[in-house]
Amino acid sequence: MILTVTLNTALDITYRVRSLRPHASHRVSEVTERPGGKGVNVARVLAALGHEVTVTGFTGGATGRVVQERLASVPGVAEALVPVSGATRRTIAVVDEQTGDTTQLNEPGPMVTPTEWSAFQEAYEDLLPSASAVALCGSLPPGVPVGAYAGLVRTARAAGVPVLLDTSGEALRRGVAARPDIIKPNADELAELTGSHEPLRATQDARRRGAGAVVASLGPEGLLAATREGRWRATPPTSVRGNPTGAGDSAVAGLLSGLVEHLSWPDRLIRAVALSSATVLAPVAGEFDRATYEELLGRVTVTGEASAA
Repeated sequence: MILTVTLNTALDITYRVRSLRPHASHRVSEVTERPGGKGVNVARVLAALGHEVTVTGFTGGATGRVVQERLASVPGVAEALVPVSGATRRTIAVVDEQTGDTTQLNEPGPMVTPTEWSAFQEAYEDLLPSASAVALCGSLPPGVPVGAYAGLVRTARAAGVPVLLDTSGEALRRGVAARPDIIKPNADELAELTGSHEPLRATQDARRRGAGAVVASLGPEGLLAATREGRWRATPPTSVRGNPTGAGDSAVAGLLSGLVEHLSWPDRLIRAVALSSATVLAPVAGEFDRATYEELLGRVTVTGEASAA
């Protein structure tokens, strides 16, 4: 079982409009709702790849109940969310059908009390013995300590479970110091962490700060990885245009599935880039078309070299 942690779960709502214009009224042509938050998106993709996944994090209020109900219908995904008194947030994506561009609105999430945070930590520790890997994903809801991910990384490492961290800002800076096996920042998050806007130098610096491997998302230019085994860059065959929501989460799913399947780093990166690109091309946020993904697998380019033995 792969465990994904989404402390700030969400109900993702996608509106499609013919053309998005400021200060105008719009007729919505299509609405979709689905459980969201980065770790939930990761879990959905992992399940589609054939892995058993457990989702944990927080849930609360009427929105939280909808998230739980929708998760119950996702094959291969088990739900182990911890209740809070506040309401689970919503995220709104508005897709402009003429341009393909997406406008995103993200609510902050519920206030988590110290008692609720302690309850989550206990639930997390109980789940780890059954986990082959864990992903810690996304933002921290109000009330959760900024060093929360660092503590969760240490707990996973103490249990002998490899851990991937995908967050940003101070939560990432503190989390890296706890020595996660993998971090997956985007270019801006990596620059904020290291102070360097040169990706190769920044990935190396992030490894020196504690990360076992650093996989930086470079948007349409693919992924750059600095690992103990070597350094590689994986590039999609063409620039893809569409809804980027969930694309980074699909990349995380590719990296995690490759980890538990013991794939080489180049093969993990190929899978991650193909999944990410297929997700951008999908009409619904966080989805991917299997045929598109499999076609892209053979067209992702990887360059780089393994470290000397």
